[in-house]
Amino acid sequence: MRLRSILLAASGLAALIAGPARAADGTDIAHAVSEIVVTASPLGGNPDRFATIVEQVSRQDVLANGGASLADALRDAPGVSGTGFAAGASRPVIRGMDAERVKLTENGLSSSDVSDVGPDHGVPIDPLAAERIEVVRGAATLRYGSQAIGGVVNVINNRIPLKPISDFAGEATAAYSSVSRTGEGTLSLDGGKGPLAVHLDGFGRRSGDYETPDGRQANSFFHGSGYSGGASYFFGDDDESRAGANYTHYESRYGIPSDTTFIQMRQNKVGFGSSLKLDAGPLNKVNIDLGYADYQHKEIDPATDEVLSTFNNKEWDGRVEALFGAIGPFTAGAVGVQAQDRKFSSLGEGANYLLPTHTKNAAAFVFVEAPVGPLQFQGAVRVERLDITGTPGSGVHTKRDFTPVSASAGFTYAVSDDLRLGLTAATAARAPGQTELFARGPHDGPQTFETGDPTLTLERANSLEATVRYKLGERGKIEGSLWGAHFNNYIFGALSGRLCDEDGVCAVGGDGELKQLNYVQRDATFWGAELKGSFPLTQAMGGELSGQVLGDYVRAKFAHGAGDVPRIQPGRIGGGLDWANDSVDASFLILQVGGQHHVGVADLPTDSYTSVDAQIGWRPFKSRPSLEILIVGHNLADERIRNATSLNKDVVLMPGRDVRVVLSTKF
Repeated sequence: MRLRSILLAASGLAALIAGPARAADGTDIAHAVSEIVVTASPLGGNPDRFATIVEQVSRQDVLANGGASLADALRDAPGVSGTGFAAGASRPVIRGMDAERVKLTENGLSSSDVSDVGPDHGVPIDPLAAERIEVVRGAATLRYGSQAIGGVVNVINNRIPLKPISDFAGEATAAYSSVSRTGEGTLSLDGGKGPLAVHLDGFGRRSGDYETPDGRQANSFFHGSGYSGGASYFFGDDDESRAGANYTHYESRYGIPSDTTFIQMRQNKVGFGSSLKLDAGPLNKVNIDLGYADYQHKEIDPATDEVLSTFNNKEWDGRVEALFGAIGPFTAGAVGVQAQDRKFSSLGEGANYLLPTHTKNAAAFVFVEAPVGPLQFQGAVRVERLDITGTPGSGVHTKRDFTPVSASAGFTYAVSDDLRLGLTAATAARAPGQTELFARGPHDGPQTFETGDPTLTLERANSLEATVRYKLGERGKIEGSLWGAHFNNYIFGALSGRLCDEDGVCAVGGDGELKQLNYVQRDATFWGAELKGSFPLTQAMGGELSGQVLGDYVRAKFAHGAGDVPRIQPGRIGGGLDWANDSVDASFLILQVGGQHHVGVADLPTDSYTSVDAQIGWRPFKSRPSLEILIVGHNLADERIRNATSLNKDVVLMPGRDVRVVLSTKF
């Protein structure tokens, strides 16, 4: 509390005396950071140069979308949905894939949590800490390893400053959401002098049980807070070499709406980042990033305050990348190595579900770019070595070794200055995760009795993706993709239709309350399409009127007529209008979300619904300090929504109509 008070007092004083923080080249520091694409490739640059599409969610979109999870912040990203298990636990789902197939990172390093172990486990990265969020789908995920076979969600901020900063600046926000009576606030400060740049930020959020069209959803509350401090020291003739570090603390407390328990979580994380500009022949730069996180959450019975289960995760993650200029036929390239060490343990009832595991992962990767006639080529290869030890239901301590090898080749073709086409082919392998191998009992959060299989083999996805980007004037753009992937030995949690008791006695129509779930492998085929666009229409009432379109679709089924892959997001299609001038912008978006009737064994279908969102923002000042007042409406039709990707969708409704008010100032 003392740190928060100091930060709040500092922000009030700074708003009166300071202008915007500037990078050494005079650029507004927030703008300087946003120009860097760090997710799709270590080579960075304009996202349009990549064959796959990088979705970028801005700071303003994060504040408008609200919610305590990354999935909430990505609600309008094509191909992305969320598990929706709880207000504090909704992990992103990309193209029908989640958990072990979607890598969650902050500034490129692992989120280092246990959200891949169970859908009731949250991610200790709050959207309020993000300056922007990047989403990469398809082959460009090779930089992040086998857990990114479905996609990467990378939260980007300035917690370790990337550029020198002159002067001082910050941002403060406050918001209220009606559906859960949520109050939240943030403060971010950037400052520097000479070679030293410093960043501080903090946030707090408190929400009650949210309302649905059928009444209040019990035990859906969320309380969360966190803070971070970091600094970088810049050196060299042009200040393009740096060394920096930061410390981050996160804590939350949230209910599980399909259960009576609540989770109390905390994580402490330290990160180190450095970049050394060399210009030694073709070798331009070496980047080194390292992080360590100590995570713990407790599952607590509110009636007695008894701690039922404790989950711990201690994890190292490090990456070294060497960036090269032109070598032979290649115009640019990067060579990197990555290593991770993860120690997981659980106590109490959690030990009945999963005993301690130790996962070690080492990898090497190469990225290259080259012109091939009129085409621009991008290629990548990654080789990993993964060792994982644990104890399955047999009680025999087991060690498994895997060597996933993945590769991709992408081509882009500029038909004109406005039209660019892309085509990517990839083959990516994934090793089974600790839960898939070693789960051995009851998991009360999702109400399942899970059994892993220590004999599972590598999963491989062979995919092809075509993309199109078309610019419409200076501000308009339409992006679309059509993709398909065939999985050999796809790993998934299969519901059997049986009910189990805590001892694992299972039967159809049994007396137990736990759904039997077994991890198995089958060949499967996924395909889908995504579309997003904004296009100018006309000048009206002193502003510009634009149209919006948004759509996505995923179809996933097992080979040889073996049925549908379970818990796949339904398709969406819709659009809206946006009007903006220098001080006001207003928009609405209407999406028709389909029902999901292609469901797995023992899974119920979900109905279609219409999503209606709208917002209006007003910026009364054109200079610093700035002020923006934003009013946002979500689910304005107050539809009854069940989340097709969630294990608890049969007993939990998503939030009803919500009106959100956001105040933000930059100084």
